[in-house]
Amino acid sequence: MCGVTGVYAPGRDAARLAFFALYALQHRGQESAGIAAADGGTIRSHKEMGLLGAIFDEEILARLSGYIAVGHTRYSTTGSSIVVNAQPLLERSELGDFAFAHNGNVTNTDELRETLAPTTLLQATSDSEVVAKLLVESSGSMVDRIKAVLSVARGAYSVVLCTQDELYAFRDPWGVRPLCLGTLPDGGYVVASESCALGTIGARYEREIGRGEIVRIGPAGFQSVQVEVKDAIPALCAFEYIYFARPDSKLNDRSIYMARYAMGRELAKEHPVEADVVMAVPDSALPGGIGYAAESGLPYIEGLIKNRYIGRTFISPDQAMRSRGVHLKFNPVIENLIGQRVVVVDDSIVRGTTTPRIVTLLREAGATEVHLRITSPPIKHPCYLGVDMATYDELIAANYSVDEIRARTGADSLGYLSLEGLIAAIGRRRDELCLGCFIGEYPNVPAGHAARPSPV
Repeated sequence: MCGVTGVYAPGRDAARLAFFALYALQHRGQESAGIAAADGGTIRSHKEMGLLGAIFDEEILARLSGYIAVGHTRYSTTGSSIVVNAQPLLERSELGDFAFAHNGNVTNTDELRETLAPTTLLQATSDSEVVAKLLVESSGSMVDRIKAVLSVARGAYSVVLCTQDELYAFRDPWGVRPLCLGTLPDGGYVVASESCALGTIGARYEREIGRGEIVRIGPAGFQSVQVEVKDAIPALCAFEYIYFARPDSKLNDRSIYMARYAMGRELAKEHPVEADVVMAVPDSALPGGIGYAAESGLPYIEGLIKNRYIGRTFISPDQAMRSRGVHLKFNPVIENLIGQRVVVVDDSIVRGTTTPRIVTLLREAGATEVHLRITSPPIKHPCYLGVDMATYDELIAANYSVDEIRARTGADSLGYLSLEGLIAAIGRRRDELCLGCFIGEYPNVPAGHAARPSPV
């Protein structure tokens, strides 16, 4: 789920532009961040563990001089959360140095690692480094090397990289993770995981980079190379629409906010209930909650206020604070809840550990009934394509029926959006989406990852 960006802006401070683009992508990863910049001859880089604002200051950005930059904010899936796995990765090849940043998860990493030269030194433990080394050990131009990677690497990978004087971006043949292209007013280019990053730095959204497309930007201008993808089915992750992407982004010209709003409306049609008010669990479920209220005719309220400065912290609360659990993240608006039959809209239930605490919190605040409504189908299968979606043993919907989940959460009723309702709200065809976490069918996962049948 990482965030990546690439900037080609002659005459501009590219690292500064990349910094603010990454700020817009901070929600995609909070474990580490880094920026590499090139000035036509030298690549300079800085990366650390932690949040972007705590890593970079004016002094560090001043050292990253150049008109080309790539940036990364990390959420770990393959490879542990340690500084050696932070990106961008710096590599040296026959073509010169390059900086490499990757979002996704390569599913045949072990197989690819075996193809590397015996003398290859792997310093990190991530799939990203293996792909970068494949580029190093391939032959021909950088475009030729990227083509070679696209022909053998399976899984999800949206990549930006820069050499001393060029910016490259490419996307896997299935198009699992998003990657978009924008233009700067003065003629430069920006590539980013989401369109919200473009607006932050004044770039205009042009289009999504296609699956299997290689973009090359340099002194010779803009070049697009399309690699053959006839055996790869489209498989954009449906969870980008449900949860990952920021609501002010758009994917394939579909507003994320409006997709989530439509999910809420579909949910209200499928699972109406007699209640007094509708609320949503902040933040990703807010558009869905508003959509549910609009369709049901029930008033929308704020039931929980989120402490947006908790997030992921490196300081653990003491035992007394840990026992309060969800109170660290949410405070109830008691005046809106007391004596009310409440519909609570959330985007998903994964492990089922937080939801019962929210139900309890609302009842303690005075809600007389709590009706859970979820803007996605039950998550019954893990994800192998770049999302830390837990194991079968941890996924509550893989082990319990809907009514059993309702009982375990303590809710008065529970309704999930159907798969058909989700697809209609997204506005894409079923065969254009990866729905693996719902149905156990994945676009490009090796047989060793075959999904087990769900018991419910």
